[in-house]
Amino acid sequence: MYDILLTAMLIVSVLMIIVIAMQPTKTNSASNAFLGGATQLFGRQKARGFEAVLQKTTVVLAIFFFGLAIAIAYII
Repeated sequence: MYDILLTAMLIVSVLMIIVIAMQPTKTNSASNAFLGGATQLFGRQKARGFEAVLQKTTVVLAIFFFGLAIAIAYII
């Protein structure tokens, strides 16, 4: 049982890394944080299309990851 959960956790973690790496960046440079980045902070729009799918997939994979981590900790 431990091996199955550990393998599932490995697969979920690799998928989560891939999905997070595929998400687009929100800012063009670090200077936006100091020079006018507040408009982007308060003017945020809802994600649509492919970006929304990536965000939802990230949340689902994170929930599975933490569930598997708790299950593995319970078994050990």
